[in-house]
Amino acid sequence: MFLSHESLWILVLALLLDALLGDPDILWAHVPHPAVLMGRLIAALDRRCNDPAKSEAHRKAAGVFALLVFVIVAIGIGLGLETLLNAIPFGSVIAALLASTLFAQRSLYDHIKKVRSAFSEGGLEAARSAVARVVGRDPQTLDEAGVCRAAIESCAENFSDGVVAPAFWFALFGLPGLITYKIVNTADSMIGHMMPRHAAFGWASARFDDLLNLIPARFAGLLLSAVAPVVGGDIGHALSIMWRDAGLHRSPNAGWPESAAAGALDLALAGPRQYAGQTVDDPFLNPPGRVAAPDDISRALHLLVAGCGLEIVIYVALAASI
Repeated sequence: MFLSHESLWILVLALLLDALLGDPDILWAHVPHPAVLMGRLIAALDRRCNDPAKSEAHRKAAGVFALLVFVIVAIGIGLGLETLLNAIPFGSVIAALLASTLFAQRSLYDHIKKVRSAFSEGGLEAARSAVARVVGRDPQTLDEAGVCRAAIESCAENFSDGVVAPAFWFALFGLPGLITYKIVNTADSMIGHMMPRHAAFGWASARFDDLLNLIPARFAGLLLSAVAPVVGGDIGHALSIMWRDAGLHRSPNAGWPESAAAGALDLALAGPRQYAGQTVDDPFLNPPGRVAAPDDISRALHLLVAGCGLEIVIYVALAASI
């Protein structure tokens, strides 16, 4: 299913459903979310295959095996679902409903909005608590600007990882592409970091996640740059900041949407921060930009909504032209 007319319209419906409904808590209180099931599989293989007593080479090979299992399971489930849904009435609508659970437009908006609301309702301490739910850095080390930067960076990066990338892989390969991307991305978040237990075992998942995000991250940056005027920014300026500063980020992909957001909002983002007590001395993106403030979180949310809207318009245009 490569950029087919039907799959693109299913994608548009899925994105609209996610934007309108998000993840209904009442549903996931009774059945496990697909991401939870993915997490259980990843954790099970981590326990079984990642033996700390083994050599680094052995654990790296075990991580490659685990990645193959993730991908084979994801493709198998995706193909099985598509075969079933193609054979039943309203299968396309059900496919859109299923796909919508693996996009993060509404949930991302809601989580970032809680950080902005926390500033108004409880001040810095409340905002630190709220931002700790969306980033891994130590919240108690963050001042007001640090909390705002963390929220805005998370908004930009997760626009790429949680919205643009899964939509891109669904557009190309339908449910198998979407599920494969999501399980690899989940594996990267669970085992793809450089902590001693996972540096070797998670290497394959982390590198494959980088590969899967290579194009979507740059597309996300272009989308955020294109909608810069919505928040009073300039498209050309956002593009120039993205092109100049994306490579400064320690991630090969996250720098693209984050630097685009920095340029669109005219903010200095990233910079030094702490994770698990360790300082990461990263350079700033758009260092001449303003210091982030709570109102800039609201502007970042406007940028997110506009970026999601533009993405949907692009897929509608593609669907109508095929």
